[in-house]
Amino acid sequence: MDLSNFTTHQNLEAAFGGESMANRKYLFFADVARKLGFADLAKLFRETAEQETQHAFAHFVLLHPELVVEDPTALTEEQKREIMSRCLSLAVEGETYEYTTMYPEFAAAAQKDRDNPATEEFLKQAKESADHANIFREAAHRFGLLKFVENYHADRYAEALEVLNGGKAAPKAAGDDAKTRKWICKVCSMIYDPIAGDPDSGIAPGTPFEQIPDDWHCPICGASKKSFTLLEEKIAA
Repeated sequence: MDLSNFTTHQNLEAAFGGESMANRKYLFFADVARKLGFADLAKLFRETAEQETQHAFAHFVLLHPELVVEDPTALTEEQKREIMSRCLSLAVEGETYEYTTMYPEFAAAAQKDRDNPATEEFLKQAKESADHANIFREAAHRFGLLKFVENYHADRYAEALEVLNGGKAAPKAAGDDAKTRKWICKVCSMIYDPIAGDPDSGIAPGTPFEQIPDDWHCPICGASKKSFTLLEEKIAA
């Protein structure tokens, strides 16, 4: 397909984004329906989500025809690596954008919304002012945390690309010092850094993970403290 038409290219990206969002949204609805005992509706949402996935795939194929694999057996090992290299490069690009641009900008905007005097004054007049302020605060906090998660994702993809191209994975190990070693959520990859702590959750900077109360939960996905494991980081040369 000729994507020289800039508008069509933008429309394909928008369609892919819309179908992708619909997929995740319907899966969320399916989970809600399941929890509430509406098995038939849960099934409906899951089936529709899968259909939206196929719609998204159809758009993505037009955006990236170089990734279409019709007959894997007809490809050389080099061609297979080239395709996977392209996949990993796109993944690195996306995650890098998220942690260098998207989430930092979102965090700044949320902070601005929270601290805007006019907004605060208006919210004081409204019954739900506390709820709004908390939403802004939580958004700023979450966007800030996600910046580090996407950085972690980008690093993993970059390393996978390096290995795919014949390189070696860098040796990693968890830190020995409880005051500085990091922990990672196995559910969403949120990284707890004891140096920064989690002030918005009442955890002061400098608090080792082991000293966090057992009822603390991941500020991104809500997973329990037990869902965290030591983060292995690259060993400095």
